[in-house]
Amino acid sequence: MPDEKAPEELPDVELPPAEPPPVEPVSEVPAEAPVEVELPPVEKVVEPVVEAPVAVVPPPVEEAVEPLAEAPAEVAPPPPPAAPVAIEPAPSSGAGDPKLWALLAYVLSPVVPIVILLVENMKSQPYLKPHTMQALVAGVAIIAVTFVLGVIPIIGCLSPIVALAGWIAMIYWGFQAYNGKPVTIPVVTNLVQKQGWA
Repeated sequence: MPDEKAPEELPDVELPPAEPPPVEPVSEVPAEAPVEVELPPVEKVVEPVVEAPVAVVPPPVEEAVEPLAEAPAEVAPPPPPAAPVAIEPAPSSGAGDPKLWALLAYVLSPVVPIVILLVENMKSQPYLKPHTMQALVAGVAIIAVTFVLGVIPIIGCLSPIVALAGWIAMIYWGFQAYNGKPVTIPVVTNLVQKQGWA
């Protein structure tokens, strides 16, 4: 610890005791007389009353009222409703467009296919089920191949190229599914069909 200087002590100085200032006696202050002020008289201003216009109501007109004719005893039934218009049912109850979900399953694989398989009313749709399974298997295969290539020291630099090519292929297959065309992925489609997943 560095040398610290002790504070210097001041010499004791005696101060004379302080005396309070002298107090003068207070004399009574005479009360002041109230001041009277004369105000000018206030003139009352009367505004003229404006009369509202009176609406003129014409006298009632006597019209000749014909008594109602008696209704016929039998009333004709209303015409039959128009023929129902043929409306295509919604693709699914609350799941949205299955073609759009098929596109998303390919492009965002394997996350979206897993979500589709977890939602009950989506996984049972006949159009969506084979695309979901193909997208899931293809996505997992691309990820596995990319990982294996990345671990191998000599050809590890090919890993990003394979991943990008796989994702571009998934986008292509997704747009094929969105347009309603059959999607055939070389090894994956046969595997999915043989396993009965589609």
